[in-house]
Amino acid sequence: DGKAYVDDQSADLISEQRGVPTRPGIDSPFRNRSVEENLGLFERMKAGEFPNGTHVLRAKIDMASPNMHMRDPVLYRIMHSKHHRTGDKWCIYPMYDFAHGQSDYLEGITHSICTLEFEIHRPLYDWFLDQLIDTDYRPRQHEFARLNLSYTVMSKRKLLELVTEKYVSGWDDPRMPTISGLRRRGYTPEAIRNFADRVGV
Repeated sequence: DGKAYVDDQSADLISEQRGVPTRPGIDSPFRNRSVEENLGLFERMKAGEFPNGTHVLRAKIDMASPNMHMRDPVLYRIMHSKHHRTGDKWCIYPMYDFAHGQSDYLEGITHSICTLEFEIHRPLYDWFLDQLIDTDYRPRQHEFARLNLSYTVMSKRKLLELVTEKYVSGWDDPRMPTISGLRRRGYTPEAIRNFADRVGV
């Protein structure tokens, strides 16, 4: 449908052409390539014919949008490096904003809970889902304020490692900074809500 195109420009030039929030961006000279030419170039990207940083696949959205994330964002980039799971099978990888909503959809996620810095990304999350999904079911992104506690591990990735490596008995271990961990430690729902209200979460 012509909703994406392969761009041969450098990352610096693409960034410069995006402009600033108060001034529209400039269309890439490759924005209006034919669908056939873009498909051919994308297949060549996939086949590993181009070096890193020489070609990207971009969504064709709106270079005049006041939301900079909607100005023809990069969907796929070339990265020739060994992946820990797939080895050398792939040399193109999706960008986070592109993969986020689709992963949520495919995995049956109903609500993607993100911190406030992702609020500006939500229109892009929704746009990608609108283009790819023709169904009543769709995940929703919601944002919240981040809670940081001193001397406490809060990273989901690091907490998952504590659970999988059996340093703790599970997500509800009283030492874990999770709702279920706090509950097992004896905190009441009212106490947790009161704490969140007081710190402004």
